[in-house]
Amino acid sequence: MRKYKIAVIKGDGIGPEIIDEAIKVLDAVSVKEGFELSYHEYLMGGAAYDVYGDPLPEETVEGAKNADAVLFGAIGGEKWDNLPREKRPETGLLKLREALGVFANLRPVTVYDELINASTLKPDVIKGVDLMVVRELIGGIYFGKPRALEKDKAYNTMIYTKDEIKRIAKVAFEIAKKRKNRVTSVDKANVLEVSQLWRETVEEVSKDYPDVKLEHMYVDNAAMQLIRDPKQFDVILTGNIFGDILSDEASMLSGSIGLLPSASIGEKYGLYEPIHGSAPDIAGQGIANPIATIASASMMLRYQFGEEKAADRIENAIKRVLKEGYRTKDISSFDAKEIVTTNEMGSLIAQYAAQD
Repeated sequence: MRKYKIAVIKGDGIGPEIIDEAIKVLDAVSVKEGFELSYHEYLMGGAAYDVYGDPLPEETVEGAKNADAVLFGAIGGEKWDNLPREKRPETGLLKLREALGVFANLRPVTVYDELINASTLKPDVIKGVDLMVVRELIGGIYFGKPRALEKDKAYNTMIYTKDEIKRIAKVAFEIAKKRKNRVTSVDKANVLEVSQLWRETVEEVSKDYPDVKLEHMYVDNAAMQLIRDPKQFDVILTGNIFGDILSDEASMLSGSIGLLPSASIGEKYGLYEPIHGSAPDIAGQGIANPIATIASASMMLRYQFGEEKAADRIENAIKRVLKEGYRTKDISSFDAKEIVTTNEMGSLIAQYAAQD
């Protein structure tokens, strides 16, 4: 029997609730497809700080490295907002990404027909949207040094090497080959030297992919085009800070940030998480939408383990629950047949994913 070891980091806020539902679904499809999953839980973020005084204990790093993949919920909350930056929950996540070398963040954006009215954009603009944001994750301004906060001055530095740009560009082109053979590279080459190097390097990589059409777009125009005509995009390739902003913008094409998953992959390790935050204001109320986390678990099966049939089961089950009108509170006003809790949504998806 195929066996996979998963490091589970539930995190803060709604993290434990949504991870529990993802595990429920994973267990259901593993039985149907004949593989075995084992889970090993670790702390990160505010929950880790409360126990260890550190948002990323070494035990968590080692546990993640010894696993076949990491399934992560969400971190952060007002409780820890006044901590020094090195102690804040978000710092733990940045350090884990760096420790695992997960340089490529994949964020698919799909608009479900059943939720076409959930978006604030007109249906004819978003119907059929299916794009992938490929964001460089462990370089750029979030990791650039030197950085400093002084009394009357603060600064951060945006740094990319040619090799860093090459490896993320290759990921984007490889993904495009399996989709619609189009890559839009987003930068600010008219202003930033870093973006000039980015553009030149992406052009070089593109020569190895003659069947993939490459276009370049400035980040401000890309932000506008995502709203004006999102169907023009297939794969969006961009750096860390631009990708962070654009992928959150793109998430709202679907109508709820609670619907979209992500995968962060590197040469060896993979980290799978929903793109949304910890939403501490609704934690413990049973109203969080677990779909993004469940879809992230599906990406883990597909990209990390190669369990394509199990991943298909989950994705088809998500489509089915939405088609049948089941909604969590965040999307309850859009063609809802029945409003369900976090737990009920997870159980429905698990049930449907296990059916033949």
